[in-house]
Amino acid sequence: MEGLPHPILISTLVGLDELTILGRTVEFKHVLYTWIGMIGLFTLGAYARSRLTLVPGKLQNVLETLVDGLEQMTVNAAGEEGRKFFPLLFTIFIFVLTLNYMGLIPAFDAPTANINTTLALALFVFLFYNFLGIKRWGFGYIKHFLGPNPLLIPLMLPIEIISHIARLVSLTLRLFGNIRGEEIALVVFFLLYPIISTVPVYFLFLLAKTLQAFIFFMLTMIYIKGALDHAH
Repeated sequence: MEGLPHPILISTLVGLDELTILGRTVEFKHVLYTWIGMIGLFTLGAYARSRLTLVPGKLQNVLETLVDGLEQMTVNAAGEEGRKFFPLLFTIFIFVLTLNYMGLIPAFDAPTANINTTLALALFVFLFYNFLGIKRWGFGYIKHFLGPNPLLIPLMLPIEIISHIARLVSLTLRLFGNIRGEEIALVVFFLLYPIISTVPVYFLFLLAKTLQAFIFFMLTMIYIKGALDHAH
């Protein structure tokens, strides 16, 4: 955000925007906020678990509705087999959602506005769905890259390889670009009209950040399903 004033962040106040490791200075604040987000999720999970009742309270109702809705969506899209991957898919969704939302909290920054965070998430998804494909099909997983006709293998193989690498790049840049853009826009709106313009934008970005987490969730589910399906 060159040319724009930087907001006061917790990481700046505690001197953890950067760390010096082996004589090299590296950016650290996105790691700090990721840890804070994880601690928050663990705390919420432990609290919700300790309050589980047969007659759900408000928090339990919200969480059960969210989990049940996303689980049904997963089963409808990926079949019954998708259910066993739902805990991972939901973890990815709620984790990305939390990191996205942190950018709306004063004195915090969204870790997903840093490309290192989104690359790490995308790389995990990329390696995981390919691992599942290899685990299920063994060497036969290569058929997913060869196309339906043996004559087209010289054409289809490089195209499919590029396509899968593009998934990694797309997952990384889509999440990073949208969240980073929203963070910059929020600062600009605040500078133009601190309260009147910022409050409505908060609600707009709340929706946008939720949508980005949902897109990441859906794409992960689609890639897993594709790796487990028969090659055509």
